[in-house]
Amino acid sequence: MRRPALAFAFPLAFASLVLATVLAGCTTLSALVGNQVTFTAPQLQSYLDRRFPRDYDKLGGLVSLRVMHPRISIPQGSGRLQLDFDVGIGGLGMDGTSPSGHFALQSALRFDPETRGLHLADPAIVGVDVPALGGVMNDSARGILNQWLAEYARQEPVYRLDDNVWGRMTGRRIGETTIGNGVVTLHLDQ
Repeated sequence: MRRPALAFAFPLAFASLVLATVLAGCTTLSALVGNQVTFTAPQLQSYLDRRFPRDYDKLGGLVSLRVMHPRISIPQGSGRLQLDFDVGIGGLGMDGTSPSGHFALQSALRFDPETRGLHLADPAIVGVDVPALGGVMNDSARGILNQWLAEYARQEPVYRLDDNVWGRMTGRRIGETTIGNGVVTLHLDQ
């Protein structure tokens, strides 16, 4: 006796839904293996995408800085993370809501248990292109950007561990954070 085609459609649709859910989870779940927790660039990117754009008023509101469109990468062999941002500068006749240029920085990462997050450590600006300012960064714009970078590195994580991962790490001391082979690794001590 032949079964109706509909009888096979439901299990196939259910299996497809489960597979899609598992694959989607691969970009958000961290891997806790032995004494390491690893994070991929897409995981960090997903977190950052939800946190930007960010607006900052400087010089008593005369100038505003909008940092937007973060793009994260883990350059092969560098041991540092690279972040590229578009930046909008408002005030002084400029519109800060659209990109005025972009900048790139490279940084190590450190873990902060208070925020349960990975924060920039020793970030360095490696490239700036702001055509509205003549293509190069003047001292005022560089000062604003460096001030933002210092505040951001101190206060804001580029990734925050979710409750599930944090719970699995209970009772373990967190060691160094390394970057390499396309992943960020949080090393755990016994």
